[in-house]
Amino acid sequence: MKLNDIIPYFAMALMLLAVQILAIFLSPVMSEAGYTAFEDPHAIENTIYFITILLAFTAGMLLLIKYKGKKVLSWIIGASIFLVFIYIFAAILGKITGDTILSAILTLSLALLSAVLLYKYPEWYVIDTLGILICAGSASIFGISLDILPVILLLALLAVYDAISVYKTKHMLTLADGVISTKAPILVVIPKTRKYSYIKEGFEMSKEKSERGAFMMGMGDLIMPSILVVSSHIWLNADILPIGISIPTLAAMTGSFGGLCILLYFVSKGKPQAGLPTLNGGVILGFLFGCALSGSWDWILGIL
Repeated sequence: MKLNDIIPYFAMALMLLAVQILAIFLSPVMSEAGYTAFEDPHAIENTIYFITILLAFTAGMLLLIKYKGKKVLSWIIGASIFLVFIYIFAAILGKITGDTILSAILTLSLALLSAVLLYKYPEWYVIDTLGILICAGSASIFGISLDILPVILLLALLAVYDAISVYKTKHMLTLADGVISTKAPILVVIPKTRKYSYIKEGFEMSKEKSERGAFMMGMGDLIMPSILVVSSHIWLNADILPIGISIPTLAAMTGSFGGLCILLYFVSKGKPQAGLPTLNGGVILGFLFGCALSGSWDWILGIL
């Protein structure tokens, strides 16, 4: 492969790294602000709640796509993104300013500006920059909301579900096509050439080469493995390395990159791939290896 062919793959790895580092940075800020998704982070049933909500949301989106409700779908996604921006900016600005009124004004202004920018000027670098922030904020919220054991169970179940939905029922491909057609910014975009423009070209096939001008990756593929990275950083009782994280957290990050390499190998074959089986599998195996190296097994007591 030529250098130009390899660069997009490195870009995906850098985006995953950026999400995980930013999520770790945001996690104590989010925790201090009280932005947790579940009341009891140790409860295994939280995993069931998460899966149920995800399935219901997926079913709703598929119905909207089937019955020509793409505009409504776009509004729902836009509102969800705006809400995530509110949480992120409120947590950061609340800590920086210490002024409730000023923080609220700035939060609303930045969240509105970010959401408008995504929809009014959805160029790939805008989508990717704000997408990294969205993914990091989401990963940090769920990472501080779920202890390690519920996260591992969640990632394992999601990996199985993703594989079934892509390779067996194929409804995830239908959902992806529907979301792409609305140009809703819940996918990160990695151009294959410098001249590529998402605004002008989208993900349409090139007439000359009969292939898309960019790679795409669902934000869920960046968020899900990063949840375990954050959870291990927050909940694991382990010695912290000089770089500010523990061996299991570092190993989880490394494992996620291993899973990404395997995923990209299959993506290079030119067919749509389920991302979570390799990404979630990699981060779980990496985390377990890190626990074996450091002897950090306190989290497993939740099973007993």
